[in-house]
Amino acid sequence: LDNVAFPLEIQGVEKRQRVERAHRMIELVGLAGKEASYPRELSGGQQQRVGIARSLAVEPELWFLDEPFSALDPLIRREMQDEFLRLQSVLRKTIVFITHDFDEAIRLADRIAIMKDGEIVQAGTPEDLVLNPATPYVAEFTRSVARAKVVKVASLMQPVGGAVPSVTVRANAPVAESAPLFGAGQETIGVTYGDETVIGLLRRVDVVDMMMRG
Repeated sequence: LDNVAFPLEIQGVEKRQRVERAHRMIELVGLAGKEASYPRELSGGQQQRVGIARSLAVEPELWFLDEPFSALDPLIRREMQDEFLRLQSVLRKTIVFITHDFDEAIRLADRIAIMKDGEIVQAGTPEDLVLNPATPYVAEFTRSVARAKVVKVASLMQPVGGAVPSVTVRANAPVAESAPLFGAGQETIGVTYGDETVIGLLRRVDVVDMMMRG
């Protein structure tokens, strides 16, 4: 609790208010009941959640995170990425997230800026960067990324015609997520948006073509 409340103490926030806010942030990151725990009593993922709660305690308008998950093992890192996405959906804050892992950037970001020698060489959606690299450096940086992990289903969507399939996928999902949905004999699946209204169709042949192109 004191760890999470420390930035508020530095700001001169009175004790009752900082304790109340620290409790709220601890609950937000899923650590309710751990307020009196020492770092050695927490797992690596839980320790990382304490850091996230501490950074949110001051209620920043812009949330800046500098490689917050880089030291974690792959399983905990994935868990914390999921937690980050959950928090973003709840908080709706603008976040600047620094990472050297392009796969992590693709998974978490709406927009990505690639820097070289202290300058931004290209900024755009993950799809923009992979499909339309502005420089040879960006092309090399994104060369090993599977397009199906980046390109959204909406980019391959066809108009609705005839019967609507019962199997659906979100329009903003990566194409790779749709592949397991094509069962035996399933040639098309529905594409949904917002309130789950079907707005188009995704064809198996288009998904296979995208995945074959890498």
